[in-house]
Amino acid sequence: MTRELLDQAIQIREEGRARQDLTILEKALELLNELHVDDPTNAEISYQLGIVHDNMGREQGAIAFYVQALSQGLAGKDLERCLLGLGSTYRALGQYEQAVETLRRGVKEFPDNRALQTFLAMALYNTKQYKEAMEITLHNLLETTSDEKLQYFKRGLTYYAEHLDEIG
Repeated sequence: MTRELLDQAIQIREEGRARQDLTILEKALELLNELHVDDPTNAEISYQLGIVHDNMGREQGAIAFYVQALSQGLAGKDLERCLLGLGSTYRALGQYEQAVETLRRGVKEFPDNRALQTFLAMALYNTKQYKEAMEITLHNLLETTSDEKLQYFKRGLTYYAEHLDEIG
């Protein structure tokens, strides 16, 4: 029964997010809160509460539930998305060191997730770690672009991505 209700809450949350409709998101929040009362140690419910708070612009609430979900042993794709949500929320609130720490964990555990890498690059920029931020950004650009002019210079740009401070 809980799985069906959780799936329903996720579907409602997704609809509310897609439509940017707070009334729909509020319905998802109510249902998730009820599920959380019945099963407060369920990492997936805590994680979904984090997302719905994020979707509603309630960042502090989102952080609390994301952290709770992590402490409850969230795993797999949900862990991947939770680390992204938590890290980007920390960054949005100006908590840059926590953002870097969280997003580094995400990149370490999910090295192929370019969204995690991009958010990490932004958080590194915010902490004045410009060289590493540029390196991550340039590597992602060069690995994903089909732009012929960038591809022509790919070898040189790849080298310079890791040697930005070198002269001539």
